[in-house]
Amino acid sequence: MAKTDVKVLGAWPSPFVMRPRIALNLKSVEYEFLEEDFGSKSPLLLQSYPVYMKILVLIHQDKPICESLIIVQYVDVVWASGPSLLSSDPYDQALARFWAAYIDDKWFPSEHGIALPQRRGSKGGVDGASVRSISFVRRRI
Repeated sequence: MAKTDVKVLGAWPSPFVMRPRIALNLKSVEYEFLEEDFGSKSPLLLQSYPVYMKILVLIHQDKPICESLIIVQYVDVVWASGPSLLSSDPYDQALARFWAAYIDDKWFPSEHGIALPQRRGSKGGVDGASVRSISFVRRRI
């Protein structure tokens, strides 16, 4: 792959990583994807995101940008050509941010809580908060 001033450090199965990659692709931005391993984080990742050391960093012109939703907003502003990722209407923007945060804070943890015990072979269980979160989203889809 040709050298580019945009790099994404992430793990491909993560929905948090997929969101910025989709944004970059929609904007036709060339980037280099540097796959990270959940068990062994690279020195570049640790240096770029020293606070939480999460596996998702966008590096643009040697400057790191962290957190999935923040990266998507950054991509939308920096690469203004191409389709807009967020509506120009402030209310619609607020609504999109609300649902994105809801999915991040409620939906993904609920799914993770359901799937993880099954992967580990334990009976596990679904707590009431998980059921409420999933039911809430299903009613609105």
